[in-house]
This record gives sequence, structure tokens and C-alpha cells, in this order.
Amino acid sequence: MQSCIIGKNQAGQRLDKFLRKLLPEAEKGFLYKMLRKKNITLNGKKAEGNEILRTDDEIRLFFSGETYAKFSGQASISGNTAQTGPVSALIREYESAHSELRGIDILYEDDNCLILNKPCGVLTQKAAATDISLNEWLGGYLLRSTPDFAQELSTFRPSVCNRLDRNTSGIVLCGKSLAGLQCLSGLIRERKMRKFYRTVCVGSLKETVSAQGYLTKDNAENRVTVSRTPPAFSAGEKVSPVHTVFTPLLVTDAFTLLEAELITGKSHQIRAQLAELGHPLAGDHKYGSPSVNRMLKKYGLEHHLLHACRVSFPENLPEPIEKLSGKSICAPCPALFTELEEKLFGR
Repeated sequence: MQSCIIGKNQAGQRLDKFLRKLLPEAEKGFLYKMLRKKNITLNGKKAEGNEILRTDDEIRLFFSGETYAKFSGQASISGNTAQTGPVSALIREYESAHSELRGIDILYEDDNCLILNKPCGVLTQKAAATDISLNEWLGGYLLRSTPDFAQELSTFRPSVCNRLDRNTSGIVLCGKSLAGLQCLSGLIRERKMRKFYRTVCVGSLKETVSAQGYLTKDNAENRVTVSRTPPAFSAGEKVSPVHTVFTPLLVTDAFTLLEAELITGKSHQIRAQLAELGHPLAGDHKYGSPSVNRMLKKYGLEHHLLHACRVSFPENLPEPIEKLSGKSICAPCPALFTELEEKLFGR
């Protein structure tokens, strides 16, 4: 018989969902059969699988050690190292990412949340199986900083909550616990937090612009287009309403230093909307001006210049993210950004 006590990173989810994480090699039908036959029980009683788990609940699995090892896909975990199986591979991947990725600064941390300043050139999440991303760095950081974190990995994965393009730097929100992950993701989904970006666009934009439109994404090309009226439907394309407020901070005849507040948050939204307004991002090779981009290379700019610089949280947030209530978290701009700002605007 195996016994599992539910901790904070397992509570709040359905029993059947938890069992599929605990026993990833078992068929769903097998798990429900074991529940019906009381070979899997919850707090000593028969369970259906749709129960919501609470902290300190006990799940008992009346399996042999061999059966449990087969369906869990791993052997026991000792210290910070799993001896065999997928958790062992995951730990190695996390530790490797934490060793290899550099320049990631922690802006805020508590027991449930971590807010990072991502450097340009680092993926937020994997695009291919062989990639190394901030998501794996997060796991490696928690392995080093949290004594028993390895014990959680069979049923919980920490994760980033928002995504930035590889060459966009700045603030990334991360959930260290299941509850923190769910709450932060909910704030983003429900647009209850304010998100600000800093960028340099081409041309003189002298007044604040509240830009609204419709974004169409071509997944095959990883490219979007923006129109001010709803486009005709096309198979394979997804259309979303978008809204960004652009506020000029410094203006010359050639460039504008902007702060952009995302009201919605879609892939390439800022880049595509500024291009549609006739003011593409400096260095943007997908939506920008080739001639301007060539000129900016003399300053060392090889990519679009966009930095997620600030997030502001609402008051009276619920547990477990109540410590973020009313806070504004700021991420300093990278050195290349500030150097270019000085050269283009004389600061």
C-alpha cells in the first residue's frame, strides 16, 4: 500500500487530475476502475475522482511496490535527485538551465510568487524540445533554494505566467506554488493588473494614442496583422480585439521614446500596432523599416527594442498573493536600451 498526503501544491485540483500526474503511465480507465474497486481511496473512503483535494487529505493506493513503480514511471526520490525515471530527467534539465542561463534578476519573491527580469535573447518557454528557457531556469532555482522542492515534481511543475518574445526583455511573473500560479494567471486573464512596456519607435509621435483594432495571427508564419475594422474571416486564422495606449516620453524628428500600456495582451501586439500606425519599433526586422534598422546596427542594435518595464497590482488581492496588493514592480532597462536612449535622445 502507498500513501500520499496532499500538500499546498496539490490542493485545489480534482482527485482524478492529481492521479494522472501521480501515475502518468496508467490509463485513465484503469484509474477509474481502481477508484470503483476502492483500490484507491480518499481519506479512507471510496472516491469518484471529481473530489477537490484539500491540504492534508490522504490518498491510499493499494498497489504492490512493483505496480506503483510501473505506473508512476519513476523510483523513489532521495534528496534533490530522483534515482530513475522522468523526474530524474526533469531535475537534470532544471539544473542545467539554471547553470547555463545568465543575467536573470529576481525583482520580487515570496512563498508563492517570483517576479523576474528576463534578459533579451532568452526564451520564456520552450519552442522546441531541445530549447532551454526561463521556465526550466525557474525549476532549477527552486531546486537550489527550496529544500524539499524535488519531492513535489511528480505532481507539480512551477511555471511562468506570461510570455515575452525571445528578444523582448523585462518582467515575467512566475508561480512557485499551484495557488500562486493559478492566482497570477487569473489576474492576467481577467486583466486586473496593469502592464507597461518601454520602447523606441521610428518617427515623431507627439501625443498619446489609444490604439484599438483587430489582430489576425498567421500561426504558420508566426506573424500578425492589425486592422482598425474587423477583417473578413479566413480559415486557419484567429482574430482578436486589441487595445494599447502609447504615451510619448521623449520625441525627436526621427524617433520617439514611448511607454506602452497593454490593455489586452496578444502576441506581437505592440509591434504590429505601432507598425500599423506608421511608427514601427526600432530594430524590428519583422514589422519595421529595413533602412532604419540598418542604420541602428552601428549602435549595436540587432533586434527589436522592447522592454516590459512595470506591472501594477490592484489593492486587496486574495490569499496567497495578498502581499502583492497595491505594489508596482519595476524592471530596469537593459544596458543596450539605456545606451541607445542616450545616443538618440541626448540623455
